[in-house]
Amino acid sequence: MNHDDLAHWSKIAADWARDYHAGLRDVPVRPNIKPGSIASQLPAKAPDAPEDMSTIFADFERLVPSNTTHWQHPRFFAYFPANASPASMLAEQLANAIAGQAMLWQTAPAANEIEAVMIGWLANAMGLPDTFTGTIHDSATTTTLSAILTMRERALDWAGLTDGLSAQPRLRIYASAQTHSSVDKAVRVAGIGQNNLVKIPTTADYGMDPAALDATIRADIAAGYLPAGVVLCTGGTSIGACDPIDACIKVAKAHNLFVHVDAAWAGSAMICEEFRPLWEGIEGADSIVFNPHKWLGVQFDCAIQFMPDPSEQIRTLGLRPAYLNTQGQDEIVNYNEWTVPLGRRFRALKIWFTLRAYGLDGLRERIRNHVAWSLEARDAIALIPGCLLTTSPRLSLFTFSYIDDVETAALLERINADGRIYLTQTTHDERFVIRVQVGQFDCTRDDVMMIPTVIRDLIA
Repeated sequence: MNHDDLAHWSKIAADWARDYHAGLRDVPVRPNIKPGSIASQLPAKAPDAPEDMSTIFADFERLVPSNTTHWQHPRFFAYFPANASPASMLAEQLANAIAGQAMLWQTAPAANEIEAVMIGWLANAMGLPDTFTGTIHDSATTTTLSAILTMRERALDWAGLTDGLSAQPRLRIYASAQTHSSVDKAVRVAGIGQNNLVKIPTTADYGMDPAALDATIRADIAAGYLPAGVVLCTGGTSIGACDPIDACIKVAKAHNLFVHVDAAWAGSAMICEEFRPLWEGIEGADSIVFNPHKWLGVQFDCAIQFMPDPSEQIRTLGLRPAYLNTQGQDEIVNYNEWTVPLGRRFRALKIWFTLRAYGLDGLRERIRNHVAWSLEARDAIALIPGCLLTTSPRLSLFTFSYIDDVETAALLERINADGRIYLTQTTHDERFVIRVQVGQFDCTRDDVMMIPTVIRDLIA
């Protein structure tokens, strides 16, 4: 295959993509297949001779679409969305064609400088102070790991980078039980250890208790531990819980602790001023993560980390051997020094295209609609006999149960086997509950109201 072939097949692929999205409402959100059913249809070994692209494309059409969970389906209400607006898809095509490696300014000047400007655009749109800068990561997991590594080294005066952790004090990281499992993974990967991630009790609304945070830190200091940092959440994955950011940051700062805020999903809503009370006091954070790929239509993968002062993270993660120097430029920004991977994709392009193609007002309208429609769906579900709302909506996320845990689990299985909508579960207050999260880029009110329709149909 050469570039002339690429031009021909790219047009075919573009037409296929248009038709695929146009027909999503007509297919089940999730395929009803068993593990191994796709692999069994593939050869055990790669071909020695080249194959014709028409054969390859035909196999793609035969095997992939009908065996895919359709994340862009307008009735995908599971997990959090991984939205891909058409403008973002176009930008990804162009970034893929350039196929640059944006590890240094000199290896990708346009990518580097557009990234810096996009961070500024987003910080401004979300009401953050002008002092905040930042960078783009692949996902919130990598961002949180970067922040926790920075907490570790800051607490150890950067001795861990050279001496390791074996002779160091036992570090402690603090978070509430509503934080994402990526925090648990980060403390493991960072060498801090799962047993040193201290889950702080929550208040009646499931946010971290600031008084309990303060008491726990004081007790750890008295026991000879070394507190390193606090991870807070705005819009937790399970039920959308929000920690009291301002009060918890004040406690952390009183103990000179680094604070990272996980707003991976809910952060997008902060382009709407009325939702910003959910993270009041955010300007005091040392690190914030949000994923434009969840609710702003910027195609996966794309996670933004905001920081008022990146120097501590650069000191933790930055390496500049001779072969990565840019001749004649000592203070140039090289974003690989802000994160774990050296290699970096041109992710800023899809942010640039998306923000311009829809405008902040267009994106705000989508988010506000999703929140309003989720409230309508909640009210309709509350009227269905046997259904009980188990958590109030935080933005567009709420949970419900049906009769008991066994019946709730059985209902969820029927819902997803039905195929018209896709929902997932969580555990809340030791109960099995069903999550509803509205956020698909092109969903309509009718799509959202299909949720109570399906539930009524399957209970009747």
